[in-house]
Amino acid sequence: MEVFKTSGVCASEIEFEIDNGIVKHVNFVRGCPGSLLAITELVKGQTVAEVIKRLSGIRCGEKETSCPDQLAKALSAYL
Repeated sequence: MEVFKTSGVCASEIEFEIDNGIVKHVNFVRGCPGSLLAITELVKGQTVAEVIKRLSGIRCGEKETSCPDQLAKALSAYL
């Protein structure tokens, strides 16, 4: 299990597990439960590259980042 400390969002960290380039598990610590649970379900089974491609650059309101963008950053750092 990998742990990524987030920056600029409500979630404080993201825990994730990758197996052979496929996202197996994601858990956001804190943040908006409904939206983040939906994101975790949608990315399961996807390739790391596809998740990064789809989620990179998403913003939360006026913030420069978002929880999905932070997940993309976490996965990029993992690679």
